[in-house]
Amino acid sequence: MLYATGAAGQGLDSTVARARSRLWLPPVASLIVPGSGQLLKGRDRGMVYLAAEAFLLTRFLQLRHDGRRGAQRYRDLAFTVARRGFVAARRDTSFEYYEQMERYTASGEFNLNSDPSGTLIPEEDPTTYNGSRWILAKQTFFPDPNNPPPPNSQLYLDALNFYRQEAVGPDFRWSWRDASLEQQEYRATIRSSDEAFRSAQNQLGLLLANHLVSAVDALISTRLSTTLRREANVETTWMGRWPGSRIQVTIAF
Repeated sequence: MLYATGAAGQGLDSTVARARSRLWLPPVASLIVPGSGQLLKGRDRGMVYLAAEAFLLTRFLQLRHDGRRGAQRYRDLAFTVARRGFVAARRDTSFEYYEQMERYTASGEFNLNSDPSGTLIPEEDPTTYNGSRWILAKQTFFPDPNNPPPPNSQLYLDALNFYRQEAVGPDFRWSWRDASLEQQEYRATIRSSDEAFRSAQNQLGLLLANHLVSAVDALISTRLSTTLRREANVETTWMGRWPGSRIQVTIAF
């Protein structure tokens, strides 16, 4: 509540506005840089928030670096070992592709027909990735997967279209045959890279929590200190139209 009129009232309104802006300064500062709001109020625990921020940020950057380094390593293994002999130029693709390289020893042929311009003949080996896609296509579209419909039927054509979309083409063939040790290293590398990226995401969540907790702490502390402060009674001299007149102003937040 403010009790003042005229120029004195306007001056007090400005003072209150500045006081209220200072009230929000510590929480906003802590939201941007954890601990800064506490330090502005002279509270040593701000150093705890700053130390936590430095640790979490360093950890996040290190984990992200480890994840990227691992991703580069398993991609190098895929190209130099499993894809060697199938493609001359290195081409990257989605992460799902590299996941399938972890699960299957070989991609298998895309088309068993020696004439690329002829009818598409899917891979039949169920141990390969493409073979597993053809099995899934038959299970999805054929009434009886063991008795396929005629090749010119709509069901068969639908199954072929599904296979075309799901199978790995000639440019992305792979095989870990005769390279089981390298595939084991590939699996370990891809798992460690995934784990590093997941841990980095967790650190990012902790960083956000540190900002929020520090801001809430600063807000509560500022509110409490303001609530516990006694009302300030300010006497001033009005030097306007009536020289020597005195008014008493009470400011309460």
